[in-house]
Amino acid sequence: MVDFRRWITALAVLALFVGLAGAQVPGGGSANSALSCTATVAVPPALRVEGMTEVIGDILISCSGGGALVAGATIPTANITVSLGTSVTSRLLGIGGVANASEALLIIDEAGASVAKGGTLVPLVAGYGPDAPQTLCGTPSVGAGLGGCAEVAGTAGGLPVAVAAAGGQAANVFSGLVSGNQVTFEGIPILAPVSAGTQRTFRITNVRANVSGLGGGGLAGTQQLLASISISGSTSVPINNPVQIAGFVQAGLTTVLRNAQNSGNLSSSGAGFNQCNTASLGLSTGVAVLQFTENFGTAFKTRVQPTAGYNGQSGSPTQNVPGQIYNSESNFVFTGANGNGYVAGLADYGTRLKAVFNSIPAGVHIYVSVTNIATNTASPNTAAPAQTSTSSYAVLVSSEAAPDANGFVPVAAVTNSVNPVSGTNTTGLAEVPQSGGSGTAVWEVINTNPNLQETFQFTVFTSYSASVATNSPAPGTATVNLSYAPTPPVPFSTTTGAAASGSLTIPRFADTSQTKNLLAISICQTLLLFPFVTNESGFDTGIAIANTSQDPIGTATQAGTCTLNWYGDKVIPPTTVPSIAAGTVYTTLASTSAAGFQGYMFALCNFQFAHGFAFISDLGARQLAMGYLALVINNNSNSNNRNTTITTESAN
Repeated sequence: MVDFRRWITALAVLALFVGLAGAQVPGGGSANSALSCTATVAVPPALRVEGMTEVIGDILISCSGGGALVAGATIPTANITVSLGTSVTSRLLGIGGVANASEALLIIDEAGASVAKGGTLVPLVAGYGPDAPQTLCGTPSVGAGLGGCAEVAGTAGGLPVAVAAAGGQAANVFSGLVSGNQVTFEGIPILAPVSAGTQRTFRITNVRANVSGLGGGGLAGTQQLLASISISGSTSVPINNPVQIAGFVQAGLTTVLRNAQNSGNLSSSGAGFNQCNTASLGLSTGVAVLQFTENFGTAFKTRVQPTAGYNGQSGSPTQNVPGQIYNSESNFVFTGANGNGYVAGLADYGTRLKAVFNSIPAGVHIYVSVTNIATNTASPNTAAPAQTSTSSYAVLVSSEAAPDANGFVPVAAVTNSVNPVSGTNTTGLAEVPQSGGSGTAVWEVINTNPNLQETFQFTVFTSYSASVATNSPAPGTATVNLSYAPTPPVPFSTTTGAAASGSLTIPRFADTSQTKNLLAISICQTLLLFPFVTNESGFDTGIAIANTSQDPIGTATQAGTCTLNWYGDKVIPPTTVPSIAAGTVYTTLASTSAAGFQGYMFALCNFQFAHGFAFISDLGARQLAMGYLALVINNNSNSNNRNTTITTESAN
């Protein structure tokens, strides 16, 4: 049987070589061989599925052969377009007054590589190729075409070289024009290398893509982001392998809400606190540990790659070697291309991690650690590492997406949690500002190890003053969402964040977080059941309710009202008695509170440690008298009461 798939493949290869053999040679000179170009992405990176501005792998177009041009002849040009299956989000710089001219750059012959590496590269021709200074074409809309930075053919060292038509250094760096899912480099001079064993290279770098939502639900790391490379214009340039894998998309972040001891995950209801017990800042008011784990070693990045010369937050790094892999949010940084107040390739900050607190009960304060911690809420903050260290380190910053001149605004600790046993300070904390019951804490990664899958942990504490009489703090459940930062809807919308911009900061992320319960403030109550109460047939019932929160064992004193709910042979509306102070007893008679009633009664008291006693007798207790203790019923009002100091007495 004929294998048609093999025949089709063979025919396709034959057609490709036929096309190359008949290709037009740029410049129309005599050809040693047909010009042939091949596209590659040598290192397709892992891309975070949450990312809106992920840097794809550099695309390298390598050309060989072609015909020689006569000296002084204008070098022909072509337009090179990279198309992605999602929007291109490289920063817009407005170079040369062209609004969509971006930080995405095309570099010819690895310009500047030898200089950037201290002359360690040996160029084929001194002063050209990797030995040439990186020179930007200031007319991105036409490139080296008519009316632009035109170039003519020259010769140096017996090899064809480009020379600026107006004299001086020929442009070898071109800014790409972004439109939707494409970035186009207009008017790129195509000078055939001609000689055997030599190549002309075109490196495309700093292309950012919105890959949020492209995970596809498959196995991690298998979702490909494809880049299609096309060449158009008056010059025909054949290209092999025009579709390349530019990266692999997978989730970059896993978050977990751990308990304050970091011994397990926090319960689904959150950490429990009682309204009636004042929470003073200390280890006993540790709420949770927020855990952020990267799913691959380079998911957390510093702003720039730290070296002995500058730290990971430097605003003027030396990241200008074409083809160098920089494990940072910034990529190839070219100070010669700038606009809108930005520099090509330079991110505004390192990876940021965010906790958004919502539904915080009124009167409750939230504190977080100013750096990542070592173990749990009792452990100290991680110490700042040396700038070239690879230890994990992140610092609380003042804003989600507003860097200062250095891209970094650290927040100082305003207080410390105190170990109640040793009395020593443990974790440096800062209060989370609130507005309408919501607050946000953001930490920036300023040191990371790209060869290690890291976990960053931050502590959460709370404090509040108990005032049951004023219902403070208000009962309720605070929630938290953990994600990268910044994310929509503030400081940008999903639509604007997913498109190229000249004003939005980089990096940007989609919010993939899930809401989790953080802490719950429960009303302190005791539910008492008086199973038989009568005020009929000459009998009456005396009722006593004692507030025993004042005792010799140090219980926090409380006060509150009790509501008496009557269920029996007649309808009696609920009765709310005056607030019962700690250490006092409230008394009443059924004849006073529920005249002519017989049945049972529930007393719901808004304080812990209420106890009741009932005494039933006829008038004067001459024929019958009996008494009993009210039953304490578990109504789950203090089911999360882990913070009370009482161990010998329970409200339930």
